Amino acid sequence: MAKGLTADDLRTEPQDVLVTKLKEAKEELFNLRFQAATGQLESHGRLRTVKREIARIYTVMNERELGIVTVADDDSAKDES
Repeated sequence: MAKGLTADDLRTEPQDVLVTKLKEAKEELFNLRFQAATGQLESHGRLRTVKREIARIYTVMNERELGIVTVADDDSAKDES
């Protein structure tokens, strides 16, 4: 996972950026599945990577919804510690 998305990187992103990344990843997954079905897919490993990225994004969004992890947009909370 050298240059892929990590959960820590996603946790620092605002919600609207996560939604955008999710949309892009789903579009890429659709295109990769289409290529696989037509026999044009060269990198089958990319399918797995994109699926995992989508799962990571959903995990971070679900954590925020449940209140498990909050968005660290406030620098004042870091300064007080």
